[in-house]
Amino acid sequence: MRVLVDTTIWSLAFRRRRRSSIEQALVDEFTELVREFRVVLIGAIRQEILSGIPDPQQFEVVRGHLAAFDDLPLGTEDYVEAAKHYNACRAKGVQGSHIDFLICATATRHSVPVFTTDQDFVRYAEHLDLRLHGVRKG
Repeated sequence: MRVLVDTTIWSLAFRRRRRSSIEQALVDEFTELVREFRVVLIGAIRQEILSGIPDPQQFEVVRGHLAAFDDLPLGTEDYVEAAKHYNACRAKGVQGSHIDFLICATATRHSVPVFTTDQDFVRYAEHLDLRLHGVRKG
């Protein structure tokens, strides 16, 4: 099964610093998903990743790495569903960004879980038909 990997996981994987054991487990899971050819993106996540890279050479390196990953196709229904998700969560007192709800809508339509460290998605999943991907044991 494919997995929609959010910006937070990509950011952890691209950083070159010491990681906590939890962060390392997340990066190891991400690496395994890459090896299994299960990682997918949407254009908005690709944009978020690249928007945080001010150095043009590093930007091109990361852009090249990201080129290996497919984008899930988006259609009008995804944007409409994202608005519905936004409204449903807001009615329950849960706030989120338009990009987050686009991720939720696309993930649900394509029946793929979202892999993220963003705890907002845990709250969204309480009110939406959203599956989250976690680190596999053993």
